[in-house]
Amino acid sequence: MATKIRLQRHGRKSRAIYHIVVADSRSKRDGKFIEKLGLYNPNHDPAKVELDFDSAVKWVATGAELSDTARSILSKEGVLLKNHLDGGVRKGALSQEDADKKFETWLKEKGSKLDAAVKAAANALAKEKKEALAAETKVKEEREAAAAAKLAEEQAAEVEAVAEESNTEESVEEVVAEETTEEEATEEAAEKTAE
Repeated sequence: MATKIRLQRHGRKSRAIYHIVVADSRSKRDGKFIEKLGLYNPNHDPAKVELDFDSAVKWVATGAELSDTARSILSKEGVLLKNHLDGGVRKGALSQEDADKKFETWLKEKGSKLDAAVKAAANALAKEKKEALAAETKVKEEREAAAAAKLAEEQAAEVEAVAEESNTEESVEEVVAEETTEEEATEEAAEKTAE
């Protein structure tokens, strides 16, 4: 029976997660499997991988075929390197201590690269938030300036309206005063003619 290490799709639409499984190469993608090796969740940045490392090394060593995606994931997790180093130990090219040292140094380098990637992603996110806040503050200041200008215009219009009203009241008072003087003059003329 030809075995294959591949991914089974699970999860919901547009948010898939994958089980890393060992299955018969003739079975369906999401069908029966021999052993579940772990999970792959690409919805995070960086993608999360949970893997039964020793079992994966065992299956790779026994000659299980790898799908392209499974090969990439297992390579990034160090399964293929561990298998390669174990093969060197079996052939006598390396001692077990040398193989373990090489694998440990690789793990440290990978850890530092992963930490740097996570830190860079966090810095980029913080920078985006800072730029968004600055843009939002600028828009807010522009709105406040526009509102202040509009309020100043309204107050100036009110002052002009009050000034025009006072001017019209003064002119009305002048007209009333003129009319009263004319009425008084006509009344006096009427009194004089009546006398």
